[in-house]
Amino acid sequence: MSNRAVLEVIALDAEDAVAAQAGGADRLELVTDMAADGLTPPRETFAAIRAAVDIPLRVMLRTADGFAAGTAADVEQLAARARALRAEGAEEFVLGFLDAHGNPDLAAIEAVVAELDGCKWTFHRAIDRAADRDQLRKAIAELPRSAAPDTYLTAGAAAGVDAGLPVLLAEAARRGEPGYTAQILVGGGLALSHLPVLRAAGIDAFHIGGAARPDGWSAPVSAAAVEDWRTALS
Repeated sequence: MSNRAVLEVIALDAEDAVAAQAGGADRLELVTDMAADGLTPPRETFAAIRAAVDIPLRVMLRTADGFAAGTAADVEQLAARARALRAEGAEEFVLGFLDAHGNPDLAAIEAVVAELDGCKWTFHRAIDRAADRDQLRKAIAELPRSAAPDTYLTAGAAAGVDAGLPVLLAEAARRGEPGYTAQILVGGGLALSHLPVLRAAGIDAFHIGGAARPDGWSAPVSAAAVEDWRTALS
């Protein structure tokens, strides 16, 4: 069995996507507007990226900064965006919503996931802002099997991997328990120096954004930077 870890890279456009794939990325997270921490990209952007690369794409479903789903009308708008992306051929997604108390907004999550037709999806870093991570995981695990996420994108803490490392290691040790069957995808302040301890704990999926852009978010993904991560994970 392969010991290869998953490397997921944020892509804003086709240029990013081509560079990330050339550097060895296994999967892309597609977003727009990183000033708002990543929102749903236009359908046309997805189509251009899908035509440019042949690795899996996970598309963000999020229309405003923060982790609240918004009003019922906002949720319906997001569901409509999901339907349009599905019609364009999107097969994997990223989402996650909290209510005002930091609990999972199950009604909003279920409304959006209902549009995904059983597609794979990641519960994103909203988990790092949850009032109770364990409660969130167990609540999400009670969704129908076809509606549950296969991945949690997390730094272990809102402040990033440096602060969240103990949580990540503890959650990795609970693999297989109720609420802990989904893959842990570590991202958010992730550095190459974190990899040895995370890999030793059995974590096998990693997510980078700024680390793939040594010249900043105004510059495209660097294939060489992605290759450095791919080499470190080999």
